[in-house]
Amino acid sequence: MLATVLYGPGDVRFEDVAEPKILKPTDAVIKLSATCICGSDLWPYRGLQPMEGPAHMGHEYCGVVVEVGSAVRTVRPGQFVVGSFCLSDNTCPHCRFGFQSSCEQREFMPGAQAPYARVPLADGTLVATEEMPPDDLIPSLLATSDVLGTGWYAANAARVQPGSTVVVVGDGAVGLMGVLAAKQMGAERIIAMSRHKSRQDLALEYGATDIVSERDEAGIARIKELTKGVGADSVLECVGSQQSMQQALRCTRPGGMIGYVGVPHGVELDGQALFFSQTGMLGGPAPVRRFLPDLIDMVLERRINPGKVFDLELPIADVAEGYRAMDERRAIKTLLRV
Repeated sequence: MLATVLYGPGDVRFEDVAEPKILKPTDAVIKLSATCICGSDLWPYRGLQPMEGPAHMGHEYCGVVVEVGSAVRTVRPGQFVVGSFCLSDNTCPHCRFGFQSSCEQREFMPGAQAPYARVPLADGTLVATEEMPPDDLIPSLLATSDVLGTGWYAANAARVQPGSTVVVVGDGAVGLMGVLAAKQMGAERIIAMSRHKSRQDLALEYGATDIVSERDEAGIARIKELTKGVGADSVLECVGSQQSMQQALRCTRPGGMIGYVGVPHGVELDGQALFFSQTGMLGGPAPVRRFLPDLIDMVLERRINPGKVFDLELPIADVAEGYRAMDERRAIKTLLRV
């Protein structure tokens, strides 16, 4: 079959690869209904993350089960399923504690920018819907696989409460999903930090009450001004850079929480400054599996529409253009139709 392979910075190819097959009794093979490009895929695409040879790309997925291994019990061929980018057994102590992204058997989903994909640990990773969903909900169901689940975790980790003030650092797809999540969790004020009109507009649609376009010292000063010098109760750090982390730390009030989900690149923390900030921090790879059942239900009930974050849709054969569009910030997030 044809699938997406990254050979090096800027070198994305849609080429022949071996079709996936059952390798372990706990595997499933699915036919994807859609897949997409993640902001984290841009790190190796831009040469900012080391690679060990060509990489089969894609970790966000939803589709129909076509085959299962002999040990799989919770899903069957013909069912529509969504799975997390983190593969987990959902039974180990960390999974039972709600941190499936730290599963003792954890793997990261590879090769999902393709027509078919193998899903290890299928019983613990995949969530099936009762019926085949309508086509117009596919983008939103796909979003639950990673970007929505990650934005939701950022808000959960930052302990967003009804009536609270929230700052979202980062206006990419995850940051926008963080805005959506904070709104659903009852935040009264949601301040989105963004410098791009299309992203600002979507943030407002998802529930942002204020937009701050300034960065660095000016951005921090603006947040302090909006919060009368106090800072935010909860801050969602959705980028992973030194600049974004510093903004998050300095926008959070004493006793507030930072939920950080941007994969860190060059982030260093000053221990003494952190000590005197009295700021809590929780983050890491999102335990999407914890939230999947509820998020899927919210999508199927049309209470939320995370699929709007996909502002570019392409056939999967044009995946290289999807990468270029996101790299050049011509698109927030690219949906690939299989």
